[in-house]
Amino acid sequence: MAISGDVKLLSLWSSPYAMRAMIALGLKSVSYELQEEILASKSELLLRSNPVHKKVPVLIHKNKPVCESLIIVEYIDEVWSSSGPSFLPSDPYDRAVARFWGAYIDEKFFATLREILRAEGEEAKRAAMAKAEEQLALLDKAFAESSNGNPFFNGGHIGYVDIALGSILAWVSVIELVFGRTLVDETKTPVLSKWAERFRSDPVVRSAMPETEKLVEYAKKVFPKLLPA
Repeated sequence: MAISGDVKLLSLWSSPYAMRAMIALGLKSVSYELQEEILASKSELLLRSNPVHKKVPVLIHKNKPVCESLIIVEYIDEVWSSSGPSFLPSDPYDRAVARFWGAYIDEKFFATLREILRAEGEEAKRAAMAKAEEQLALLDKAFAESSNGNPFFNGGHIGYVDIALGSILAWVSVIELVFGRTLVDETKTPVLSKWAERFRSDPVVRSAMPETEKLVEYAKKVFPKLLPA
């Protein structure tokens, strides 16, 4: 493990955003204390550390809080730069492209997944599913172009965009299971499908990703319109 100083992560097992921080810390071999939050009764530490959004994840390093998942990933990459490969490319243009797709994943694709989970009526759900498929096709093309034949977006190892998109795969699996409709497969997204298998098989990812069945039960409670109680 890397020498980490005082590192604590305020997390929630079901949060893909918190999973990003866990993966980044694991890939950099940083030891840390994990504090699981309960959304119904947020801890004083969480409210004090993230007074603006009051959400996880929050990385507390040497008593200083860092908020927002992709900012946390970059922070971990910079602070523990000597531990493992960098999450972001060395070329400024390639870094800009990676940040663009990270923003796209959050602002477009993950927003569409929330639409599916919250949609009322079959027509609205089908429309949101179709939108998600279009966005995944675009990400499939982006991966083919940016990876240059390498196994991950950033090249030969898991990087920034891989963490941004891969953290959502567990929730994609929930939607696929509930609707009986595959979003990431060899037919519609061939290169992304193989990437997802590689990403999921990484030991650090496996230890951070929640079980699909457990997540489905959680979804029944949080999104009652998605599944019958």
